[in-house]
Amino acid sequence: MFSLNGSTFLSNTLWGVSKQSSQRKISAPSVVVASVSSNGMPADRNVSVLMRDNAPSSSPSQSRVTEIEQPSTVGGGVEDVYGEDTATEDQYITPWTLTVASGYPLLRDPHYNKGLAFTVKERDAHFLRGLLPPVVVSQELQVKKMMANMRQYQVPLQRYMAMMDLQERNERLFYKLLIENVEELLPVVYTPTVGEACQKYGSIFRQPQGLFISLKEKGRILEVLRNWPEKKIQVIVVTDGERILGLGDLGCQGMGIPVGKLSLYSALGGIRPSACLPVTIDVGTNNEQLLNDEFYIGLRRRRATGKEYAELLDEFMNAVKQNYGEKVLIQFEDFANHNAFDLLAKYGTTHLVFNDDIQGTASVVLSGLITALNLVSGTLSDHRFLFLGAGEAGTGIAELIALEISKQTNVPVENARKKIFLVDSKGLIVKSRVETLQHFKRPWAHEHEPVRTLLDAVKVIKPTILIGSSGAGRTFTKEVVETMSALNEKPVILSLSNPTSQSECTAEEAYTWSEGRAIFASGSPFSPVEYNGKFYASGQANNAYIFPGLGLGLIISGAIHVHDDMLLAASEALAEQVSQENLDKGLIYPPFSNIRKISAQIAARVAAKAYELGLATRLPQPENLEKYAESCMYSPNYRNYR
Repeated sequence: MFSLNGSTFLSNTLWGVSKQSSQRKISAPSVVVASVSSNGMPADRNVSVLMRDNAPSSSPSQSRVTEIEQPSTVGGGVEDVYGEDTATEDQYITPWTLTVASGYPLLRDPHYNKGLAFTVKERDAHFLRGLLPPVVVSQELQVKKMMANMRQYQVPLQRYMAMMDLQERNERLFYKLLIENVEELLPVVYTPTVGEACQKYGSIFRQPQGLFISLKEKGRILEVLRNWPEKKIQVIVVTDGERILGLGDLGCQGMGIPVGKLSLYSALGGIRPSACLPVTIDVGTNNEQLLNDEFYIGLRRRRATGKEYAELLDEFMNAVKQNYGEKVLIQFEDFANHNAFDLLAKYGTTHLVFNDDIQGTASVVLSGLITALNLVSGTLSDHRFLFLGAGEAGTGIAELIALEISKQTNVPVENARKKIFLVDSKGLIVKSRVETLQHFKRPWAHEHEPVRTLLDAVKVIKPTILIGSSGAGRTFTKEVVETMSALNEKPVILSLSNPTSQSECTAEEAYTWSEGRAIFASGSPFSPVEYNGKFYASGQANNAYIFPGLGLGLIISGAIHVHDDMLLAASEALAEQVSQENLDKGLIYPPFSNIRKISAQIAARVAAKAYELGLATRLPQPENLEKYAESCMYSPNYRNYR
């Protein structure tokens, strides 16, 4: 074993290079003395390394000391200290690194780099003189400059790549920029732009931002987790890439989703970036276009299913618990329906797990509906709900609505479900179809004659609230919206599918076809719409309202399981943040500009529910949970260095 300024290397083989350029193999030494300067850099850029050789010496009573002498200089007079340039391609070299963040390495460390914001004192203390221009600027000016640069890009994907470059270069500036411009940049770092980024991930991939765990790592997943440099992980977002947004199977390229989600956990929910771990489980892909793409970065095979798939996921879940403990939050993201429900049911009682597509979407939509009641009057139980789409999002939303109705009216949840109808690709879900339905659709099979189309279902069911979660764009046709408007003075229409191209209808279509009477919200953002001289601003039913605050609440309480009552508490807390001014504009969600305050309030309500249910482990309970949540939130402001 040998060490250079804190970096330890075990069982490495070095190639020493003599002055005559002859090369000889030297076994890993047992003792090393290295001359290094106080800033962690090699003294005078000339390291003299003495190693005590383990090989037998010529005299039994003496140990042999071998000196690796400096090799001949290579082009430009730069000394090849580590033998990288003189070693042939088939010979091994040691990937040296220094652990003290000073000088040039400090400027390349995204956790500590401040760019031109390093003070004069810091530049002297950390050997940055001459490595930066002489000007010293504030972080606020850096934010202003970055936003000016960002607005020059006309293509959304260019903005996305610029943001990712910034995150890899200066982490605190990235989060400062995102927090202070969240309404403008949220569509850049997440939906809808992240969808295009995932589609082109193989082409734009530069360096890993998370862990890729494939079938090749089966039996070694715990080892892979330990390769991640951060050890105190609090939140993991994991996907297998089979159902990315409304775009389908993107395989390994779905990594953009966990990376984006965790950026929002930190920016909006205040979870430390170092405590977040994005993971992609690569079990192959059934996307032929990707399999034939020379730039595809994942396994080139058809998707694993059945036992092979289940065993890999089980090993991953057990390894996470073993490595990080039982209180690490694991968020399942963009798994296909046939796996999403099974994983949530299987691990919901043994791990702290959460599915944002099922539970997060449900919570944010329920919040919007609670708020919408201020505009259409009545209670949830007074309304009839019709869904287009009966997958994870559709059934998850429907179930949470039923739970809230059951809570408000004190009726069994089975009775509450009778006010909720779902349409899938084969028409209205009814009892006569029950034998062919997937298990998660069966609770919604009501006694009703078969109905084939959405338009016919609207005419027959006469819903007051229409919700789209189908992933099929432009399915809320003019006839559908006009029929909803004929049945209701103020029809509630939620077009939730992402990205924008998959939205069931646009804001302009909803307001125009309803003659300005619709209460509309969507999954992707739309610009304000002018109709008959009046401007209509639509809300965005974005999961980012819920999951960052929910995650923070689970962490600060030390919760060991996610309970449905926590989701209801989060929905109610979000609904309370909508002001009368927002309602007067037809908005059923608050502006994102105050999202960190909203997240703290959601976290406090979730944590309070965890303590109430006996699921919290951080004792005693703080007196003021909201202030405690705010005090735990990550700040992106620069720190002063010694």
